[in-house]
Amino acid sequence: MFTGIVQELAEVVAISRREGITRLEIALSQARREGLVGGASVAINGTCLTVARQTPAAVGFDVIAETLEHTNLGRLEVGQQVNVERSATFADEIGGHRVSGHVSTTAQIVAIAEDEANRVMRFSVPRQWLRLLFHKGFVALDGASLTLSAVDREAGCIEVSLIPETLARTTLGFRRPGDEVNLEVDAETQAVVETVERLFADPQWRRQLMSLA
Repeated sequence: MFTGIVQELAEVVAISRREGITRLEIALSQARREGLVGGASVAINGTCLTVARQTPAAVGFDVIAETLEHTNLGRLEVGQQVNVERSATFADEIGGHRVSGHVSTTAQIVAIAEDEANRVMRFSVPRQWLRLLFHKGFVALDGASLTLSAVDREAGCIEVSLIPETLARTTLGFRRPGDEVNLEVDAETQAVVETVERLFADPQWRRQLMSLA
């Protein structure tokens, strides 16, 4: 489990692609590597990956085709920076919201509006996932826990408002229109929505509900 509070930006220092798998080498700081062992979970751009190897220069992760297909990790290039968060411990302060690291989909940036104080980013989201997103609800974008400032269901878009601190500490500070970010919906919201949808799809349950009206 993660909290959605990005701990650092780290550079991708090597990528090797083979059939069905990509090996990422990421230069985590010494602070992030403290106590890190093989098999540990680390969120890279909000995607839960397993530590496969460590060298003095970097930490290595193996990314399977399924993950590459549903996240933006397959489009990474050497020299790019990624959001990093170690898995949460019982002693951690939960400053964001509960994040699994299981990316739901990718969302494309369609517009950015900014002034001296903040930046509003607008994302296009596949409609199958848009139904699980609500104004003032939680979302994780590239692993960063954020509150939705607007949901435009007609246009198929969401918006988040970002303060300078978030822009400085995450990949969202250098994202531009056309870029894709990893999106994870709030698991509890998804469970509620899908349960209600299943109930309303059941004719017997609908009849019982109407009998109470």
